[in-house]
Amino acid sequence: MTSSAPRIFSTCDLCDAHKNDMSGDFRVLPPVFRDFGGVRKFCGRVATVKCFEDNSMVKAEVDSPGLGRVLVVDGGGSLRHALLGGNLGAAAARNGWAGVVIDGCARDLGELSLQPMGIRALAAMPLPTEKRNQGQSDVPVHIQGVRVRPGDWLYADEDGMVVSAKALL
Repeated sequence: MTSSAPRIFSTCDLCDAHKNDMSGDFRVLPPVFRDFGGVRKFCGRVATVKCFEDNSMVKAEVDSPGLGRVLVVDGGGSLRHALLGGNLGAAAARNGWAGVVIDGCARDLGELSLQPMGIRALAAMPLPTEKRNQGQSDVPVHIQGVRVRPGDWLYADEDGMVVSAKALL
């Protein structure tokens, strides 16, 4: 699925359908993320990055083909540096990412709001990161205490975000 062909879904309906799931395959992210992208409803298969105040790995991922996926970035919840800005947001949109979800900050909000993709982060922070080429990609991460694995599916809309071990649509 790509951001240019959104599927019809509701995270509320997904929660209603899976509220009794005790397997841990269906998870709900806490309501602490702000919406910064030009698309409010998005979904896709998950790719992951784990980094702390260094967006080198984020850049490497958004510069690669997104194939309609959602990049989930475990930034450790840091509010001290932005892990995504206008240039990386434009690269992600250009390369076919459906969305980026950051457990950390974003910057260049005016530019991000023009991108035809979903972008969620904890807050805005104008300070960029240092480039140390540190971090990991394609590893399980924890976003605000919720486990997210590469290959999971993420669904985001106006009501929130849910993650599932399998496609729900």
